[in-house]
Amino acid sequence: MTNRREGTKTSSFGTNGRINHDSSKFYDSKLYKELLNPIEVSDEVNPFPKGYLNNIILGSCENMKEIPNNSLHLMITSPPYNVSKEYDDDLSLKEYLNLLKSVFSETFRVLINGGRACINVANLGRKPYIPLSDYISQMMIEIGYNMRGEIIWNKAASASPSTAWGSWQSAVNPILRDIHEYILIFSKGTYKREKTNDEFGEKENTIIKEEFMEWTKSIWTMKAESARKIGHPAPFPEELPRRLIKLYSFTNDIILDPFMGSGTTAVVAIKEKRNFVGYEIDKNYIELANRRIGIEKQELLTLFYKC
Repeated sequence: MTNRREGTKTSSFGTNGRINHDSSKFYDSKLYKELLNPIEVSDEVNPFPKGYLNNIILGSCENMKEIPNNSLHLMITSPPYNVSKEYDDDLSLKEYLNLLKSVFSETFRVLINGGRACINVANLGRKPYIPLSDYISQMMIEIGYNMRGEIIWNKAASASPSTAWGSWQSAVNPILRDIHEYILIFSKGTYKREKTNDEFGEKENTIIKEEFMEWTKSIWTMKAESARKIGHPAPFPEELPRRLIKLYSFTNDIILDPFMGSGTTAVVAIKEKRNFVGYEIDKNYIELANRRIGIEKQELLTLFYKC
């Protein structure tokens, strides 16, 4: 007699827990068979030019000519929302989506097979509501990415205290007030990544059990970042890229932010023993980001000597 428990499998009534779970019945269904076959992706990994490592490039991320094909590991970004902030152009929705498609097509080119792309985005307006997260998800699938899921960022008490209720206590025209944004998660090619060392060092996991258990849930509660404190109209908090970096990358990986802005992705990459590269079209924001990066490097150096 054996004590080995049989694995679970897809059932009409669900399963209690998952042990060696067999989901072939689900993935053999018409729902998945009718999906487009994923495009083939090369396993080739090209060396990254060291001259651009841990630097922000002045220029448009619509053409990342400085970066070779298949050379980066993870992209984290929050694109400008085109809502008349000081850094925005006044683009039509079609023009805006075409801009993002150019950028994320370039991102697809520079990511390795198994590389991940994470996009923080908020939906906009009310007359009508513009579901940017839906448009971007569909765009990414058309480019060739595999969608892994979406995280709802619950900004909770730190969300902007909007009083745009519409018709107060009336069914005439009540207005929903968003206290959340989305983080959309994609992979290029394979869903898995192996720990393969390269010229930049050993690849190691840095996420601990408690973090993994909490951050694999689809709702994250984090406070928003103060624009006044950072000096940028729409910075995301350091906690956002920190979670994504630890969940989806190894040490010494290269993290791309094509809309680098105030440099938060770069600052966190340094803290978490990763490398970074970014693009930014505004010299003032590059100067701001480089100041923040320099401060972080100095603090880490001071900590090193204290140890």
